[in-house]
Amino acid sequence: MSRAPRLLDLIQVLRRHRHPVSGAALAETLGVSLRTIYRDIATLNGQGAHIAGEPGLGYVLRPGFMLPPLMFSEEEIEALVLGSRWVAERTDGSLGAAARNALAKITAVLPDDLKSNVDSSTLLIGPGAPLACGDAELTTIRRAIRAEHKLRIDYIDRNDVATARTIWPFAVGFFDRVRVVVAWCESRNGYRHFRTDRISAVEASTQRYPRRRAALLKEWREVEKIPVRQGEDSMLP
Repeated sequence: MSRAPRLLDLIQVLRRHRHPVSGAALAETLGVSLRTIYRDIATLNGQGAHIAGEPGLGYVLRPGFMLPPLMFSEEEIEALVLGSRWVAERTDGSLGAAARNALAKITAVLPDDLKSNVDSSTLLIGPGAPLACGDAELTTIRRAIRAEHKLRIDYIDRNDVATARTIWPFAVGFFDRVRVVVAWCESRNGYRHFRTDRISAVEASTQRYPRRRAALLKEWREVEKIPVRQGEDSMLP
């Protein structure tokens, strides 16, 4: 491996670790000597990267170091194009527009040889089943998740029973046919999943819920014992 790709790989490995990683582990991951790791870290620091640490203690990349867009590989560009196309076709209108805008911004700053890879990508998103309604509510729901605010909703469950709930939304799942809000429900005193097409009304609140959304998400995964990949039916109420 030439030096430039190796330096890029070293940055990417460091980015995956929030805590210091030893030079020996870096050397093993990249298939180089420990001396090479020390030399490459010195080079990156000289180019503006802030890699804190020292031999024997481990290294961590501090935030703020940006890589130029020409560092995207062909497969990374294909992944970006495919992901953006999926979001544009399979999510609500607001996120779809954001995906198209993001891809346009990335394409605008790519070198010409890589820009052509975006236009000629042959990875396509096939047609899916018609999506359920609920787009209008998703903008309000996502805004509440970002702000960690409570929501008051009117919900109709699978038995056509209507209830009023106060929830702490912290995640949204996108499936082929429906979208699901994952939240703590105050009236049920537990985690619940709400299909957006069964939410008949949403009222935003300025009241923050008492826990961080990251903590709620972590606990939900543990309590519900939900694996990373799970079938749609087992998750829907």
